Amino acid sequence: MIDQEIQALEEQVTRTRRELHQIPELGLEEFKTAAYIREKLKAFGITEIHEVIGTGTVAVLRGERPGKTIAYRTDIDALPVTEQTGYAFASKTPGKMHACGHDGHMATMLGFISYLTSHPEKVQGTLVFVFQPAEEGPGGAKLILETGILQELGVEEIVGMHVFPDLPAGKIACRPGPMMARNAEVTIKIIGVSSHGAQPQQGEDAVVAAAAVVTGLNSIVSRNIGPLENAVLTFGTIHGGEAMNIVAQEVVLHGSMRAFDDQVYDEVCRRIELLSNGIAEGYSCRAEVIFNHMYRVVDNDPRMVRTLEKTAAAYYEETPPYLIAEDFSLYQTAMPGMFFFLGIRDEEKGYTYPLHSGKMKFDETHLLLGIQTFVDLIGALNEEE
Repeated sequence: MIDQEIQALEEQVTRTRRELHQIPELGLEEFKTAAYIREKLKAFGITEIHEVIGTGTVAVLRGERPGKTIAYRTDIDALPVTEQTGYAFASKTPGKMHACGHDGHMATMLGFISYLTSHPEKVQGTLVFVFQPAEEGPGGAKLILETGILQELGVEEIVGMHVFPDLPAGKIACRPGPMMARNAEVTIKIIGVSSHGAQPQQGEDAVVAAAAVVTGLNSIVSRNIGPLENAVLTFGTIHGGEAMNIVAQEVVLHGSMRAFDDQVYDEVCRRIELLSNGIAEGYSCRAEVIFNHMYRVVDNDPRMVRTLEKTAAAYYEETPPYLIAEDFSLYQTAMPGMFFFLGIRDEEKGYTYPLHSGKMKFDETHLLLGIQTFVDLIGALNEEE
């Protein structure tokens, strides 16, 4: 299933992943990571390297055989998560960790490029390698697209991959059409009037109003969205008040919403605003609702997915859709694209923790299947009708 020459990359890929794992950096702050990537690219003999948006890198490899211009994208940022893996190569930066597997994505891409520079006969057309910052926020894909670099290079299609602990190791999973959700960050500020806690009748309690707003908004998915539709609304933080004996003047809620369908998404937004204002007013308070519309639906090109399914038939399966979000979706608004999952779940080793967990772990040997898939897709995507 995996070529011997790709199998021989295991030590290199493992070392790369572990070195990157130790230097996690947040979005648009990936200066050490970018320097590491660029040094590796030069060591592989890549001469066409574009530095974009500070910490982003776009490398180009041109083959002697004619073919499409295909981009492969990896994300490079980490998360503000405290590591709990017990790894000997754990994060050296307290409170930051590659808890979403981006270290594995970079190791896969660099292994892929290393293989191609040693096997130039595998290169067909032009291959563009996008090392993208800030996938976790504020949306590095949008910033990359705004530079115009992909358009200047004539990119026709784009491929992305994500390690996935829900999927058993040794498997690739994808699906045509919507695979991952559109999302937004939601901030709701409830504004009341403060007073002494012993004289609540002289104030308008923002805490009580905020509690009612959170409870009321939970009815949106269950009562305003069709049972066969998919949406989720979660409020993860609530901050407010000044002291235990003061009626709170202000409470701020921060949450996240997701949906696969634009009409469903718009309806959830509309109902959030309507209910927040109505409920707050019922408590003589007022609400301010702010949406930060983040990523679009990851909508895979059916033709590209069929090609992947044929190419990776021995280890391919169709994934169900997930309400997690990915800014790879923004590339798909500009060109045909395909995003797939690479299985890393290993129950025997206890590698079952989800993405964004401080305990998320995986075995680097499983990244080799990602390299094999990337290599096989070069010819397959050029042969498709």
